Amino acid sequence: MKSIVKIILLFISISINAQQGGMWIPSQLEGRNEKEMKALGSNLSAKDIYAVDKPSIKDAIVHFNGGCTAEVISKKGLLLTNHHCGYGAIQSHSTTEHDYLKDGFWAYKAKEELKNPGMVVTFIKRIDDVSIQVFEGVTDALSEKEKMDKISQNIKKIQANAKKEEWQEAKIKSFYKGNQYFLFVTETFKDIRLVGAPPSSIGKFGADTDNWMWPRHSGDFSLFRIYAGKDNKPAVYSKKNKPYKPNHYLPVSLDGVSEGDFTLVYGFPGRTNEYLPAVALDQIVNTLNPIKIEIRDAALKVVDKYMRNDEAIKIQYASKFASIANYWKKWIGENQGIKKSKAIIKKQILEKAFAKKVKGTANEKILSEFNKLYEEIKEVALAKDIWIEIVFRNIEILNASFRLYQLELSAAKGEVVFTKEKERLLKRYKGFYKNYSAEVDKNVFIQLMALYLKNNPKKYTSNTLENANIENLAEAIFSKSSLVSYKKMQSLLEGDSKAVIKNINKDVGYALGKKLSASFYNAINPDFNKIQNKIAAVQKQYMKVLMKEFPEDRFFPDANSTLRITYGQVKGYEPRDAVYYRPVSYLKGITEKYKPNDYEFDVSQKLLDLYKKKDYDKYSENGKLPVNFLGTNHTTGGNSGSPVIDANGNLIGLNFDRVWEGTMSDYNYDPEICRNIMVDVRYIMFVIDKYAGAKRIIKEIDFVHPKEK
Repeated sequence: MKSIVKIILLFISISINAQQGGMWIPSQLEGRNEKEMKALGSNLSAKDIYAVDKPSIKDAIVHFNGGCTAEVISKKGLLLTNHHCGYGAIQSHSTTEHDYLKDGFWAYKAKEELKNPGMVVTFIKRIDDVSIQVFEGVTDALSEKEKMDKISQNIKKIQANAKKEEWQEAKIKSFYKGNQYFLFVTETFKDIRLVGAPPSSIGKFGADTDNWMWPRHSGDFSLFRIYAGKDNKPAVYSKKNKPYKPNHYLPVSLDGVSEGDFTLVYGFPGRTNEYLPAVALDQIVNTLNPIKIEIRDAALKVVDKYMRNDEAIKIQYASKFASIANYWKKWIGENQGIKKSKAIIKKQILEKAFAKKVKGTANEKILSEFNKLYEEIKEVALAKDIWIEIVFRNIEILNASFRLYQLELSAAKGEVVFTKEKERLLKRYKGFYKNYSAEVDKNVFIQLMALYLKNNPKKYTSNTLENANIENLAEAIFSKSSLVSYKKMQSLLEGDSKAVIKNINKDVGYALGKKLSASFYNAINPDFNKIQNKIAAVQKQYMKVLMKEFPEDRFFPDANSTLRITYGQVKGYEPRDAVYYRPVSYLKGITEKYKPNDYEFDVSQKLLDLYKKKDYDKYSENGKLPVNFLGTNHTTGGNSGSPVIDANGNLIGLNFDRVWEGTMSDYNYDPEICRNIMVDVRYIMFVIDKYAGAKRIIKEIDFVHPKEK
């Protein structure tokens, strides 16, 4: 009897937790979401957050360069996002003489703002539910392939006929595993200039040691500006362009935060999978994540050693190291959080309740189909993850060879296509080799290829590699291959397709890369996709039946890089027994972590002096300077740079991370331990004003005191 009661209580907690989490579509907030927000302390209406017929908060939110979020914070198109989101741009402008990563960058005059070729930001102008139109003509009589073909045809037609301005775009995205579709009308600006960035000792304070951890003390922000052409419309870079005049921008609140305050995070979360079956989550935790963690751990140790001993390599590999470390640590925390929150057990309990409801119907085979398909995909899923981590992401010479392999395949499409692809690839390689060290890559190669031979399923491992001596192979490749430098690569790609293909196939580095790439194209990916397509069809039906059979539960759509809101409150948490983390950190914590000349915890003398004098101006709170704070908002990758908005629509912070124990929120949001980490906007303004002395920027900001009303 006690065990039954425990199961019932745990199942009830699943329903409650679902109500507290969620990444909601802004155009669908009226009703239950609006009431929940008001219960948490919000004074905002659904139309304040999203409206088409009048300016709303959505008009201040942009998708930043395809991977992060940013917000407009002045009437002159000033953008605020994370330091790590602007990191690549900051790095691209850095040299050993002018190291903006180390020293920071501030445009004290408008003419000093730096252009960033290729950088874009995208506004969402309208969101329409087009599910009825997308499913027109899709019947149960059609096969799964026929259904998808019909849906694709409908999507193309709807997008082509969407009501929009000539400079705007329309794109349809699926939700609820393909059970619902929304059309997004967008507006993309292409002239984005760097305005300001703190030194990494502020913007990346704590670096990889503190990443995903609390307490945090990072000033993770950077500033850009949108420039527009004639009539305030999107335009490519031109000296004649003017700062963009937004429909809405966010005022900055100087009132600070207290535990229990309402928080709204608005942005573009990348990807979540909240509705996977238990068998899938078990596979992630016990089969796929461990090998990915091991591979990145090995790569990080090699790169870290070189970065600590060579300043030039430190600059070259700063962004790459951060990228590798980010998900390495995330996967570790994710596994721990899934186990701690008993996420797999919760899913098993839900599935028992599901099985009971669908017993005797056509849907009772769904769970057994999941078990069968995930057993089938296990080996190839492992091979795919190993290939991605070793060949595509972490051994750079193999990534270069993969691009060459794609170029060779393009020759079948004709000389014109080949030439165009070659020119595109040479342009890509120019940036690639600017931040490349063959010596570093060689040692990464030795470590990771050993892991490849040890862990890759034999079915997907080339026979020629099984007994290879990795160190001898590395020596042969890195001493003889032309893939180790841009100049040699240029020579390798001289001539027409016939000449280029002949040349690259003589290269020892390409020979290995081609085998590995061909294995992916011809075996791994086809096998994986074949099974994954079957899983997707079952998952779609599972999602549909879940929503039908549990109508009182809350089902938000998984993140898919579309505009969402998530609401919560400022709140600390208890990571383990007898330990409670308060929700706000202060500048004092930076001085306590300070380690002179340490690349993660060094602090500039100027910041130390400001702390000593307590020279905080209007940005302090009871004589202390707030730095970061915690909230219960449900966030993920892509929410980096998202604004944290108070109960009245003002900016109070900048989202940049999650706590380590809660990184599993991509699969299982648990309000007890899932917390997002945000930079207090007062610390951002303090750095701009008191540290950098960038008064020109401060003068643009509208400061407010909503709590004084």
